[in-house]
Amino acid sequence: MNKVAFITGASRGIGREAALAFARAGFDLAISARTLDEGEQHPHALRDAAGAPLPGSLNGTAEAIRALGRRVLVVPMDLLDSASAIGACEAVLAEYGRIDVLINNAIYQGNDLNAGFMALEPETLERMYKGYILTPFLLTRAVAEQMVQQGSGVVINVTSGAGESDPPVAAGKGGWGYAYGAGKAAVSRLSGILSVELGDTGVCAYTLNPGVVTTDALKATIGDKGVIALRAGSAPPQVPAEVMLWLATAEQAPRYQRRTIAAQPFALEHGIVADWR
Repeated sequence: MNKVAFITGASRGIGREAALAFARAGFDLAISARTLDEGEQHPHALRDAAGAPLPGSLNGTAEAIRALGRRVLVVPMDLLDSASAIGACEAVLAEYGRIDVLINNAIYQGNDLNAGFMALEPETLERMYKGYILTPFLLTRAVAEQMVQQGSGVVINVTSGAGESDPPVAAGKGGWGYAYGAGKAAVSRLSGILSVELGDTGVCAYTLNPGVVTTDALKATIGDKGVIALRAGSAPPQVPAEVMLWLATAEQAPRYQRRTIAAQPFALEHGIVADWR
């Protein structure tokens, strides 16, 4: 029986590349996001400079996975709809009977997350709570329950520097806002709790900071010129994707629990990918 990886936010960027990396490694996949088909529009979604939805879709990722000869289940899920997360877990278990790897990669990306503190609205914090704390908690607990029953499993939670430290400048000058930082700080705490409480049941959990990754979402946020300026200190999405695969499969990976793994230096130090710079 093939192992199964369930990857959220797999319509584009890091999630898509992670799905392809796991497929190439022989995993069957379950993938979730809001965007089923190219060009769909959703509230609180990033757009490109022309105002169009970002490229990428679940069905596009699924087609690429099938081309690699692996099974894939497409499961629509919205972080702002907690019931959809529970339904997604149930659908994956109904299809495969197991989940060996869960990657909590999807994020709520509303532009209001980086509002300055004095301009921050309570509604934004309510959406942050649902998208970064409540829904990931419900999904992870449902998956972890099954992992405990089968005696093994890996959970990878994707954080960012915003959840680990203070912004270098104010939100209005290019830093991150309180809502986004608080959301990612919550993500950064999840894996350690899982490791401490469920480690003796065979469940491993990791916190991964991808660093600056050159995705369409980054381009939409800072523009093409900003991406060029950051190129020396950024990586393509394949880099964190390969680190995720390593954490899920390498025999020595469990020793890297209960810390935040910086994907880019980690990839080079462990020879996971060739130097891309």
